[in-house]
Amino acid sequence: MVTPAARREAVAHLRSSFEVSQRRACRVVGVGRTSVRYRHRRPDDRQLRERLRLLACERRRFGYRRLQVMLRRSGVHMNHKKLRRLYAEERLQVRRRGGRKRALGTRAPMPLPQSPNQRWSLDFVSDAFSDGRRFRILAVVDDFTRECVALVADTSLSGARVARELDAAIAARARPLMCVSDNGTELTSMAILRWSQERRVEWHYIAPGKPQQNAFAESFIGRLRDECLNETLFSSLAHARADLAAWRNDYNSVRPHSALGNITPAAYADLSASAMQRGGAPEQPEGSAPRPVAPPSQTGSNHEQTLPMTG
Repeated sequence: MVTPAARREAVAHLRSSFEVSQRRACRVVGVGRTSVRYRHRRPDDRQLRERLRLLACERRRFGYRRLQVMLRRSGVHMNHKKLRRLYAEERLQVRRRGGRKRALGTRAPMPLPQSPNQRWSLDFVSDAFSDGRRFRILAVVDDFTRECVALVADTSLSGARVARELDAAIAARARPLMCVSDNGTELTSMAILRWSQERRVEWHYIAPGKPQQNAFAESFIGRLRDECLNETLFSSLAHARADLAAWRNDYNSVRPHSALGNITPAAYADLSASAMQRGGAPEQPEGSAPRPVAPPSQTGSNHEQTLPMTG
C-alpha cells in the first residue's frame, strides 16, 4: 500500500470488516487520520477530457504538446503538466509505427460464396528445381466451384506481378467480388492495395497465424503438393510451367472432387451457370465423406452462411 487512495481503502476495509474505530484502523495501517479524511477539491474536468479525446481522434499523430496548442487556439488555457496528466489518464499516447505501410483490407466475417467468381482465395507455395534453386507458385482458387483459376510459377512474384496475373484471370473469366489471402508482403503491398481499389474488388486478410481461415487455398495447395509437386522433379522453369498447366487442366476437367459429389470443378461450374440462368441457386452436391452421427451445431456451420473469424 503506497498510494493514499490504497491506504484509504485499507482503512475502510478494516472498519467495515472488524468494526474498529477510524483511529485504531489508521494506527494499524500506519496512515494519518487527516490523510484518510482528505477529500480532493479538484474541479471536474469532464468537458476538458472530452475535448481532448475529440482532438486526439481528429489528429491521431499529435502528441500532448501539439494538442495543447490546438486547445489554446480554441480558448482553453491549461498548465502543461495537468494536460500531460489528463493525456496519460485517457491513454492517448501516440503509438510508434512498426514496419512499413501495408494494405489493411477487411476483418469482418466472410459469407459463404453462393455463385462462381464471388470469392477467390490466393496463396503461395514453394518448391525447388533439380539443381536446388527455389521457385514459387501463386495459386488462385474459386471458393464456390473449387476451380483452379491460375497457377503462376516463377523465381520471383512481386505484388505488381500478382496484380497482372489477376487481371489476366479476370479477362479469361470474370471479376471476383472478393479476394482472400494471408498477410504476406506481396499481398499486402501498395500494388495490391491500388489494384483492389481500381478494380473495386474487396480484399479480405485472414487473422495472423490462422491459416485455417484460408481453408480453400490451403486444401488446394495440399492436393497440388501431394499429386504434382512431390511426384515430379523439375529441371527448369519451363518444365515446371508446362507440368503445372497440364495438372491444372486435369484438376479442373478430369479429377473428381469429393466435396462436389465426385464431379469435376468445371462440370460443377457449368451446372451452377445453368441453374443461375433458370433463376435458381445450384443444389449443393453430396460429398463422399460419411454422414455425422449427431446433427451438426448451428454455430459456425454452413447453415449460418458465414465463416467464423477467430483470433
